[in-house]
Amino acid sequence: MARVNIESEVTGNVWKVQVAAGAQVAAGDVLLVLESMKMEIPVEAPVAGTVAELLVKEEDAVAEDQTIAVLETP
Repeated sequence: MARVNIESEVTGNVWKVQVAAGAQVAAGDVLLVLESMKMEIPVEAPVAGTVAELLVKEEDAVAEDQTIAVLETP
């Protein structure tokens, strides 16, 4: 299985986590929502797979380009 790192596109805070580790996701599914400068930014799965790791939780601060989740793809 290949592992795909999901990175934050912005500096901000984790507003809402939509999935849990072990969840099956399709490409385009929202994994979590970031808040930056009072805007909500959905973070989508770039490919279908299984959520291997969530490296953040709600209210965590994140930096731009920080790995926030890892997907495993078939």
